[in-house]
Parts: sequence; C-alpha cells; structure tokens
Amino acid sequence: MKTHYSRIALGTLISAISLSIASPAFAQFAKPEDAVKYRQSTFALMGAHMGRLAAVVKGETPYNKDNVVRNAAIISMLSGMPWQAFGAGTEGGKAQPNIWTDGAKFKSASEKMQAAVADLNSAAQSGNPENLKKALGAASQTCKACHDDFRKK
Repeated sequence: MKTHYSRIALGTLISAISLSIASPAFAQFAKPEDAVKYRQSTFALMGAHMGRLAAVVKGETPYNKDNVVRNAAIISMLSGMPWQAFGAGTEGGKAQPNIWTDGAKFKSASEKMQAAVADLNSAAQSGNPENLKKALGAASQTCKACHDDFRKK
C-alpha cells in the first residue's frame, strides 16, 4: 500500500507542477527574493535525488530499480524548473553576475544539463546499473561545469 500511495503522491505532484509550468503566472514571482529561494530550492532537491542515485552507483545503497527510476524521474522533472527564476532583479544567492552578462553560455549549460538528465532518466528506466553509472557521471559533469562557471564559490 505504501508504494501505491507514494506513486499517487508523486503523480499528483508532477501533475500540479506541470499545470503550474503551463501557466504564464507561474513564471512571475512576488519579489526577486522569492525567485532566488525558488531556484535554490529546486537545485537543492535535484542535488538530494542525485545523491540518492550516487549512493546506489557507489554501492552504499542497494540497487532497487523502482527507487532508481523514481529518483531519476524527479530529477528529470525538476531539471526544467529553475531557469525561469533567473530573471532580471534576481541577482542574489550563489549566482555569479555572468549568468546575466553571458546569457547564451548560461542557456547552453542549462540545456546540456537537461539533456544529460533526460539520458539519466532513460538509463534509470533501462534497469542496467552500468548504464545508470555512466549517465549519472555525465549528468554530474554538466552540473559541475555549470557550478564552475556560474556559481559563487
């Protein structure tokens, strides 16, 4: 029963977020600080679920395909969300100023990450731990590259 309710909760969350993303009002934040908190929260959640997959790849947590698929799906869903929160006036947090001065490079980095995360999601669904390891490494590299270029140390 617990798994059934977890799937329902995850499905409900994904549906709610999908509907919110489709709404133009979703891209608007009451205050710039709200946008900063939003993107930081999104990245924190992605990091937490990446960590869960890393624990599996490192052998610290037993491989469980359902858990791997669930975590990869969450990362995939979240990967498209933080970018709308980098609008004008949201220069706070750990973001470096070059996000706004070199927007093309930042956009390219975000697209590479989203593509790598899509591959991670596919690898998770394959049920092959080696595919997962390779895809997680590639996705992690895109995160690191963006942090190196666009995140304050």
